[in-house]
Amino acid sequence: MNSVAVDSSSLGQAIPGPALSLYHLLDPEILADPYPLYRRLRTEDPVHWDPFLHAWVTTRYVDVVRVLHDFSADRTPTPEQLAKMGLSRLSPIAAVMVKQMLFLDAPSHTRLRSLASSAFTPRRVELLRSHIQEIADKLIDAVVDAGQMDVIADFAAQLPAIVTAEMLGVPPRDHIQLKDWSADFAEMLGNFQHNPGRATLMLKTVEDMTAYFRARMSEHQHQPREGVLHALMTAEIDGDRLSEEEVIANAIITMTGGQETTTNLIGNGLLSLLRHPKELQRLQADPSLLPSAVEELLRYESPIQYTARLASTDLELRGTLIHKRQAVMSVLGAANRDPERFARPDVLDITRQDNRHLAFGWGAHFCFGAPLARIEAQIAFGTMLRRLRNLALEPEPLVWRRNAGFRGLEALPVTFEPHS
Repeated sequence: MNSVAVDSSSLGQAIPGPALSLYHLLDPEILADPYPLYRRLRTEDPVHWDPFLHAWVTTRYVDVVRVLHDFSADRTPTPEQLAKMGLSRLSPIAAVMVKQMLFLDAPSHTRLRSLASSAFTPRRVELLRSHIQEIADKLIDAVVDAGQMDVIADFAAQLPAIVTAEMLGVPPRDHIQLKDWSADFAEMLGNFQHNPGRATLMLKTVEDMTAYFRARMSEHQHQPREGVLHALMTAEIDGDRLSEEEVIANAIITMTGGQETTTNLIGNGLLSLLRHPKELQRLQADPSLLPSAVEELLRYESPIQYTARLASTDLELRGTLIHKRQAVMSVLGAANRDPERFARPDVLDITRQDNRHLAFGWGAHFCFGAPLARIEAQIAFGTMLRRLRNLALEPEPLVWRRNAGFRGLEALPVTFEPHS
């Protein structure tokens, strides 16, 4: 459903094309460490035409900022466009995505964002800190005596899932189902390939999510609950109300973003700390470094690796002409390691200053859930480091999720000793 698509039937075969193509991110070895590929793109061809993806690829910090600021987010094909391409079967997915703020420009984006983001202001999120701490402690209570856990399944996936359910105003007991749906939806958002084999699952996922939120909306009409869903349902701007389809579509994207980004931030961040024991020790010795550490972990292993935009008119970028409606892939993970912006970018430094990373995007589409993700991560790392001694990776190969856009681990098995 992205503006760039390839036929997944060719994956795993020798595919002709430039060695710098981002399609290499579908290779498990490159996915495990994409940064040498990003370094080559930044150095050799910072505004790179990728014929395999039919898109431009930008990797330098200043260029990524320019694209995020000036280019169009309105990149999802409409049901009518899909029908012309012979993909009318996917129209139910497109019908949801064209109403999501992630894929809209002003004024439609501004209208939707102002409604949804009201629940995620730093002040309101800060009030949740003690409750999020309670959730984190309960999750650790469940595993602490075992001396081992899968950080993803036992902690990093569950914490944001429970918090997101509560923020949405739906029953927290539904968090496991919500997590499964968000993982499926994120796979579609994060991968460039058109994967016919998963189309049936994607259609079923969208159908089930739509039915779920429609049912919760009906419940809210009789018994309102505070949260994003109720805010979207009841908000009015100059006499304008959101349609049922708009409410559902943006509840889905809020649910997905609220879970996937934070799960990956916690998993990627702990892995980075375990691979850099001196930084881990610094953080254990001085918990006041948690806010700074979270920003550095966001920069170092960004949970979202790229985002796509379209040229709204013919534009020039670094001397290269990009034609109207051509797709541009802005690689956040590459920009966050740009030596022209960050000193020693491949070094993890939890006290790094002037750390204006792009992990949450830039400009109008900057992630409105960033305050919540930051607090969840600070609490997650603080809780694990306070309650678990001698954290160590299990000696088995790590497997990264096969998702080029959402960077995260399938599992992160660790051992530890509980603090008394």
